[in-house]
Amino acid sequence: MSDAPRDRITSVDLQTNRPHSARVYDYIMGGKDNFAPDRETAAKVLADWPGLRTSMLANRACMHRMARHLTGLGVRQFVDIGTGIPSSPNLHQVVQESAPDARVVYVDNDLIVLLHARALLTGTPEGRIAYIQADMRTPEALLSDATLHEVIDFSQPVALTLIAMLQFVEDAQGVVESLLEPLAPGSHLAITIPTGELAPESERLAREYTERGIPMYLRGRAEVERLFSGLELLDPGIVPMPNWHPAPGERPLPDTATNMYAAVGRKP
Repeated sequence: MSDAPRDRITSVDLQTNRPHSARVYDYIMGGKDNFAPDRETAAKVLADWPGLRTSMLANRACMHRMARHLTGLGVRQFVDIGTGIPSSPNLHQVVQESAPDARVVYVDNDLIVLLHARALLTGTPEGRIAYIQADMRTPEALLSDATLHEVIDFSQPVALTLIAMLQFVEDAQGVVESLLEPLAPGSHLAITIPTGELAPESERLAREYTERGIPMYLRGRAEVERLFSGLELLDPGIVPMPNWHPAPGERPLPDTATNMYAAVGRKP
């Protein structure tokens, strides 16, 4: 990924006077596409929880495992909500490694992600990759996007991935139900989601994000279960993120090393 020129970045309103979750994540993961409020927020949350970067790395590894697992089940269409600033390997690189004909649509609402969209649009000749600038809090607008329907065949199964995103919406249940409703039987929902039930630092982390203008909502296991209402949970169900199909020979991190649950469900 090449850095976007600064004059190009500042030619649009990136709301650089306040932090954005994708840019805070980018800074913690060692990226360069962030601004002072993002770095200040990251520094504070890292002070409260030095292990946050470990949790973020574990989350990305879990996304890779989910993508490979779904590809192995025959899924060839993916809609990734809240993709964030590009960081290789991206979801399309993971799935197209074994399924070159896979189609992936990335969705995010941060203009910096838009400026780097070209980095996402390099896939296999057999597959399709696209990027949509949209907000998951307005699912109707997202689902009506023309590009989405050009790339994704809604008569066939789709994998909807919401990786570390639902903590940023108050009505997570409503968002999930709206996004799942038009998807064909055989589609899947893949989620990683922060909770206050694992790492004790989670509550402080959520308060810090919220106080700095990024509302964060933690979910308990019972609420996560409701997100999968009407779906068939895949093995091993709703588990602490490192325990979702760890790589062969890999010793999972302790449950308290991350603050997230992970699960995948199938639409019957």
